[in-house]
Amino acid sequence: MTNEFPQTLTIAGTDSGGGAGVMADLKTMQERNVFSTAVIVAVTAQNTLGVQDFMALPAKLINEQFASLAADFKIRACKTGMLADAEHVRLVVANLKKYDFGPLTVDPVMIAKGGAALLANDAVETVKQELVPLADVLTPNLPEAERLTGLTIDSAEQMEAAAVALQQMGAKNVLLKGGHEATPDKASDFVLLADGRSFWLTAPRIDTVRTHGTGDTLSSCITAELAKGADFETAIRLGKDYVTAAIAHTIEVGHGHGPLNHWAYNQGGVL
Repeated sequence: MTNEFPQTLTIAGTDSGGGAGVMADLKTMQERNVFSTAVIVAVTAQNTLGVQDFMALPAKLINEQFASLAADFKIRACKTGMLADAEHVRLVVANLKKYDFGPLTVDPVMIAKGGAALLANDAVETVKQELVPLADVLTPNLPEAERLTGLTIDSAEQMEAAAVALQQMGAKNVLLKGGHEATPDKASDFVLLADGRSFWLTAPRIDTVRTHGTGDTLSSCITAELAKGADFETAIRLGKDYVTAAIAHTIEVGHGHGPLNHWAYNQGGVL
């Protein structure tokens, strides 16, 4: 029975403040009853007030992390987050092509909640050309989708058009997050599946600044559900429910954009 327990992989940067990045990924995956591993691409000095500094790790060490995991674990689903720059995007792409880690969820992280750039400008095209085509699920927010597509997105119709454009770039299933949309009472995400079906996911908009790590948490929950054998629609719907609960049942940590409550969804016994 060795390696039969569902295992996942997050490929991203750390968050020393614990609310986003690899730290949020590991917490989410643990709450969703999978065992998570990690390839660290970059290390940040970060808290709820912002990102003070970060450094990407050497290529050799990143490659060795991938090789080490492939030699021992049976990873059933993986995700990417912060990848720093074009060189590191290409490193990750090369390793994802080399090893089979199951379906890939790509969270194209570009900007931190506090406004700090987490992806170099010259890396956006690399993400678009080399990483997006590998994505089984792509989870951009509106600013990220605008950068990737070159489209202006300020309506439901434009969200739908952007999702189509992202799918045409090679992403199989697209979850376009509408959290940045200027709608006072609800947050609506648009989902376009590989089979052509589409639907909206809507939840009440919660008036809070404690949303640090929302994208990481969503993509991690989707990854965990895929590792357990869920289909893409079910995994995406569960991800939305999980994040909504984690925002609604807040915890008071930090003085800025505070973290989510990663155990909130399970407090009511919902699995």
